[in-house]
Amino acid sequence: MLQHAACEPPGVYEDELERRGIALHRVILDQDEELPDWRPYAAIIAMGGAMGAYEDALYPWLAAEKRLIAEAVRAGRPYWGVCLGAQLLAASLGARVAPGPQAELGVLPVELTAAAQHDPVFAGAPSTFATLQWHGDTFELPEGAIQLARSGAYEQQAFVLGRAYALQFHLEVNSELAEEWMQIPDYVAELEALAGPNAVATLLAQVRAEEQASVGLAQRLFSRWLELVVGL
Repeated sequence: MLQHAACEPPGVYEDELERRGIALHRVILDQDEELPDWRPYAAIIAMGGAMGAYEDALYPWLAAEKRLIAEAVRAGRPYWGVCLGAQLLAASLGARVAPGPQAELGVLPVELTAAAQHDPVFAGAPSTFATLQWHGDTFELPEGAIQLARSGAYEQQAFVLGRAYALQFHLEVNSELAEEWMQIPDYVAELEALAGPNAVATLLAQVRAEEQASVGLAQRLFSRWLELVVGL
């Protein structure tokens, strides 16, 4: 599992792995932990982070990570990327990643595409659902990818290419993890700069209000990926 910051774990997804007794090898990249050989692992999970997928000069390990992702995904290894992890998948496969028109921040609606209803992971999911968004970058679809979701602010919210899935949104964040994020000064400062002095209380209230539905959907999608794509 590629974790770009200690404070951004897989959340509900990790809970599901623990429930199933599936071992997780965690690599925290912003702590200079070395990237492993991907071949011994059944799948790759890549989480979010404050860095941009194009900021190789600031984060030298990004180039090596993108090479790893490209090699593994092109070899057919299952992949589950969230936020930065989604953007890295797009970038690794040759698609453009860049700042979007504005930050998308808060618990906001996401709409599935018609193609999502024929996807093994997303089939049967609600056509529209609310989920936490916290990003300012966006991406273009890699060649051959199938768009799975969009939002009012950002056209690209999820896609699949072979056995690799990219989700821009944070279904994995429950109220417990959201409260931990609100103890991080940099996160609070960014949130208040974008959404005002009451932004922390507002965001936590939004997460709590949608928690039951979002956690249930996170468990369902991730379980289907584990079972139908990874084969665990």
